[in-house]
Amino acid sequence: MNFYVVIPARLQSTRLPRKVLLDIAGKPMLQHVYERAKQSMAKDVLIATDSQEIIDVAESFGAKIITTGAHHPSGTDRIAEVVLKNKLADDDIVINVQGDEPLLPPELINLVAERLQLYSDAQVATLAQAFTDAEVYHNPNTVKVVMDSEHYALYFSRANIPYFRDSTDVLSHCYKHIGLYAYRAGFIKQYAGLSKSPLEQIEQLEQLRVLWHGYKIQVAVTDINTGIGVDTEEDLRRVREVMGAK
Repeated sequence: MNFYVVIPARLQSTRLPRKVLLDIAGKPMLQHVYERAKQSMAKDVLIATDSQEIIDVAESFGAKIITTGAHHPSGTDRIAEVVLKNKLADDDIVINVQGDEPLLPPELINLVAERLQLYSDAQVATLAQAFTDAEVYHNPNTVKVVMDSEHYALYFSRANIPYFRDSTDVLSHCYKHIGLYAYRAGFIKQYAGLSKSPLEQIEQLEQLRVLWHGYKIQVAVTDINTGIGVDTEEDLRRVREVMGAK
């Protein structure tokens, strides 16, 4: 199984500025993410950035770097530039690993790549987990996904979906979306030219653009602990505790 991992990295972060360079256990966060990705079965791991400071730090720990433009509105658009610069074949698989996931298990990277390889009619693959905590389920910052019988995504939402009209068992058939994506390189090239959808703008969920334009997203359900993504100071504190850092 051949696939590439691309880690889009930028300094600008609204809630936690410069977070990819923050120290965790003696290393910048980005280095932890890169080392996790290198433990996967990826053919190559690349960091994509427009920041010279990030380039300097990434070079210090031996990462491969692709310099991209500063104009990209999303990590997916940044990855599209990487695909074009590296002249990847349309059927190559590219995994988007966020630069703020220092505890991401490498086996999840392999899983999402394998999922896209198995389902040839899907252009994107991603992950989900069954909810076990009702409070997390009701949080609008937690994205939910509903799927059909073959695990193709029907919809993603910040709202509680599905709606239980005649039941109080709110966690049955409820899945949390895990924001790890595998793309076909050919689709990434098309994605940059797709118009934003109204639903994407309403929910502020980029993956709805894919569904809006008629493409399929295959969803693998996993019970593997996905780690802790770092969006806030509290997240950073928790990650440092897990990794034995002060």
